[in-house]
Amino acid sequence: MPPPYRLVRPAPAVVAPVVLDDAQRRVVEHRRGPLRVLAGPGTGKTTTLVEAVVARIEAGADPESILALTFSRRAAAELRMRIAARVGVTMREPLARTFHSYAYGLLRRAAALRGDPPPRLLSGPEQDVVIRDLLAGQAEGKGSVVWPERLAVAVTTRGFASELRDLMLRAYERGVPPRQLDEWGRRRGRDDWRAAARFMQEYADVTALAASHSVAMDPAELIRAAIDLLRTDAETVDAERARLRSVYVDEYQDSDPAQDELLALLAGDGRDLIVAGDPDQSIYAFRGASTQGILDFPERFRQADGAPAPTVALTVCRRSGAGLVDASRRVISHVSGPRRQEHRDLAPVGAYASEISVHVLTSASQEAAYIAHRLREAHLREGTPAETKARRGCPLRSTAMSSR
Repeated sequence: MPPPYRLVRPAPAVVAPVVLDDAQRRVVEHRRGPLRVLAGPGTGKTTTLVEAVVARIEAGADPESILALTFSRRAAAELRMRIAARVGVTMREPLARTFHSYAYGLLRRAAALRGDPPPRLLSGPEQDVVIRDLLAGQAEGKGSVVWPERLAVAVTTRGFASELRDLMLRAYERGVPPRQLDEWGRRRGRDDWRAAARFMQEYADVTALAASHSVAMDPAELIRAAIDLLRTDAETVDAERARLRSVYVDEYQDSDPAQDELLALLAGDGRDLIVAGDPDQSIYAFRGASTQGILDFPERFRQADGAPAPTVALTVCRRSGAGLVDASRRVISHVSGPRRQEHRDLAPVGAYASEISVHVLTSASQEAAYIAHRLREAHLREGTPAETKARRGCPLRSTAMSSR
């Protein structure tokens, strides 16, 4: 007879207490109105936001009244896990979400109240298939869109479809409907813009028809639809503002105009809103992100008395040694940024290695291969434990500086 098995609940992981510096404590203790947190690399901005959320909950705030937003599913999952580990309880609803996840949830609840099916999110490959099918038909003279003769050869290529999809996403993010793009094209003599505007309308008609009973949207349309809902449905926006007492946003330098607009509708009335980011680290302009959101935050999100939102700068760098901090500060000093740049004055903590080598690499794949090689070398030759390489930054963040 096989031995009986018994399930044993593992002991909960012990979360080490976080030691905050003075600037981090100011953020955690902030309780009234909007606040901008400018944080250089390695200064612990995500840790600070986690501790701020935990402090709210421990002070008696309902977790349902707190919303934490970030810009990728992976980052949102990590944020949820870190908050849950610190609080030590299970929450009914996800406290940390991406902007798109929040927008989808908002639209789904509104559809359920109306008795309609929830919206359906189009994936990137689905969008590509629809766009390329429409372009192929238009190249054969089908449909209502006639592209300029100079673009006839390009219309059926993958590159043209990719550029057209990017144009449509940027237009949705900035609230530019097809009729406005058409008008801009008419004024400036851009027949390609006018053709793109007609394509946007045909694309919207086709995706709506293909979705049958539910509305199909791409990610940019999802944010715009949530904005339109909040602008036109007073009951919905009042309910959301009554429910959400505190809003936190991580990596705010990666926001786009549509996300800024959505945030203003949710928390632009002087309520508790803390955003953290570093305009020097914004790398997603190619997909519509703009540092203008974090730069203009104090003026756009004012306090209840009309004064600009205050700013706290995190400047204690726990990631890199003095040599790497000094080198990176010399590089960043040539980059334009906020008028006040106190977040660039980093003070390193810890005796990390500071050997620096600069390598010019021609592609992202070559950069990844080089970094992987350095990590393996550190593990095999120097005995760096494999499980700590990515966290401690050896040699990726402490002994190598790569640039494309």
